[in-house]
Amino acid sequence: MVENDVKHIFAKNILKLRKNKNLTQQALADALNLGKTTVSQWESAQKLPNAGSIEKIASFFNIPKSALFEEGSSQFSTYGRMVSVPIVGKISCGNGILAFEEVENYEDTPEDWVSGGDYFYLIAKGDSMIGARIHNGDLLLINKQETIQDGEIAAVLVNDEVYLKRVFRQNENIILQSENPAYPPIVASPNNGNEIYIIGKLKKAIVNF
Repeated sequence: MVENDVKHIFAKNILKLRKNKNLTQQALADALNLGKTTVSQWESAQKLPNAGSIEKIASFFNIPKSALFEEGSSQFSTYGRMVSVPIVGKISCGNGILAFEEVENYEDTPEDWVSGGDYFYLIAKGDSMIGARIHNGDLLLINKQETIQDGEIAAVLVNDEVYLKRVFRQNENIILQSENPAYPPIVASPNNGNEIYIIGKLKKAIVNF
């Protein structure tokens, strides 16, 4: 995500969080052990908080760090219990069974986001999905499921590589469509010896710092 966009998203969110608690800029600054000017600069989209300040803000408001940079966040006051969701670095499939070979870390996530499903995170790589506002380094919350509708964005394992693409079916072929015209569609077919598995559907793409 472009830094200027992130600044404006964060500015709206920190302003909403502060007003939800009926705090002045000075009161919030005091609670975070910072100067009022810093809070003012955040809310006017002049600057982003550093990693230490992000930790303080998330802890003070009892929300996940990622929510601070999620566009359209409107439920800050309703975050309840947090659960740890794995960030997966590598996925394999043997005998039709998916396995998470590398769990790189865990992300605190609102329980409401992952209720009624089996979820995990992937980290976006490259710029092939920028048309869907998915950028390199974004955290991708995936609902593990084997079936999706045509045109939905999903994580798909083709042989040993995981792709996050918009998925279409054409007879026995799977077409993986990027959201960037610089990348042509990927056509995978089991008839060509490809092992293809739908891993899960994208639920959220969030900026993580």
